[in-house]
Amino acid sequence: MMVSEESPLLVTTAYEAIYDRFAPDQKRWIVFLVSFVGLLPMVVQGSFLPSIPQIAEDLDLTHAVVSLIFSISIFASAIGALVWAAYSSFYGRRSIYLWGMPILCVGSCGVALSSSFQSLLFWRFVQTFGCAGPLSLGAGVIGDIYKVGERGTFIGLFFGVTLIGFGAAPFIGGAATQYWSWRNLHYSIGAWGFLDMLLIYFSLPETSHPGTLGIDKLPLRTQRWINITWINPLNSLWLLCSPNLFAVMLASALVLTSGYVLLVPMADTIGVRYGITNDAIIGACFLPGGLGNIIGALVSGRQSDTVVRRWREKRKGVWYPEDRLRATWIGGLIMAPLSVGASGLIMTYVGGSVGLWLNILCLFLNGMGIDWVLEPVSAYNVDVVHSRSAEATAAYLASRTLIMSVVTALVIPSIDRIGVAWTDIIAAVLGLIGQVTIFLTIRYGDRMRASMDVGFSIMENY
Repeated sequence: MMVSEESPLLVTTAYEAIYDRFAPDQKRWIVFLVSFVGLLPMVVQGSFLPSIPQIAEDLDLTHAVVSLIFSISIFASAIGALVWAAYSSFYGRRSIYLWGMPILCVGSCGVALSSSFQSLLFWRFVQTFGCAGPLSLGAGVIGDIYKVGERGTFIGLFFGVTLIGFGAAPFIGGAATQYWSWRNLHYSIGAWGFLDMLLIYFSLPETSHPGTLGIDKLPLRTQRWINITWINPLNSLWLLCSPNLFAVMLASALVLTSGYVLLVPMADTIGVRYGITNDAIIGACFLPGGLGNIIGALVSGRQSDTVVRRWREKRKGVWYPEDRLRATWIGGLIMAPLSVGASGLIMTYVGGSVGLWLNILCLFLNGMGIDWVLEPVSAYNVDVVHSRSAEATAAYLASRTLIMSVVTALVIPSIDRIGVAWTDIIAAVLGLIGQVTIFLTIRYGDRMRASMDVGFSIMENY
């Protein structure tokens, strides 16, 4: 259905009854469960960075080579997110959760047993591919069970909980590296994945709306107990042909750059500048950013719902999805760019404990500011193409992740060439460009949607 520039996407709430299939207590349990499962991908990614020195020493590799494995694992995560989301639209959320977790478990054990660069690279790819689904699937599950005026709060809660993993993972990885073993850490990750698989199997119902799955549309004679259908995972990327979805993806990647510029070179910037050599303490320096992520996600999700309801009332019940993006300006215009720019200058000119504590404050504000942008954008993706919410989220996350893999590879060379201050200032400018892109999407969103219809939400499917 093409949506004209002048017409709102939604003018009635007749379809809202579909969201009453689950009791409120059951909805809360589902949110808790998918949030708990969503912790694991964050731990898998974040716990690797502090263990790079020990892995390099153990396998007789350079830090740069092990960092390359981290970049490859980001690529695997992007591909995995596309695959799992595409198949979840055909087979359902629950089934895909149960398919991915065994792959994670096997990959984690493979990482722990690795004795060479080649084996570590292969098993790390398998591990991150297996755990790539829960973020896009979780957002899709919440979109399945909550209405448009409620889901921002719960998507914010979902990402807030999962970001506990992002904030704690570097500390966990650093502590495991310093006092235990990076191999035992990955055995533990495999055991965690097995626990998640059991919880999903016994307590997660299928949340996809009745009759919307691809397998439901097959003729009965072709439906078998085991039905394997080829689905092109790259089809999800077609959604980014929408100027709206591409613009918010690019904007969020530019804002997120400010966080990666601070976090990726942590050992070489804050660690070297302030004389921190203990891996566990360096890992603990990631915690303020993680705490900021959590608070930013929780507050911005609820705020974006409030903004949606307020603007909907102003328009006498008419809903425009870009209204949700109005909640991003505090993080994208103020917190994220100012904190990364200030951190670069503080690290260059302020030494001692004062400089360290000011940088910790910058990390906290940066984490809060980034998620003040990312959570409304994540909820917007679910709102605007609700019938393919998991795929839209996966395309968004995968494309953003690929951009971040390039950023990760460029951060340390940039610092070596032009210094930490100028690198951070460039990241701040990129973040501001991202926020300007969001403002333009708010202003011209209806025209952008009219220019390319990718199956936007209407009253029958939002």
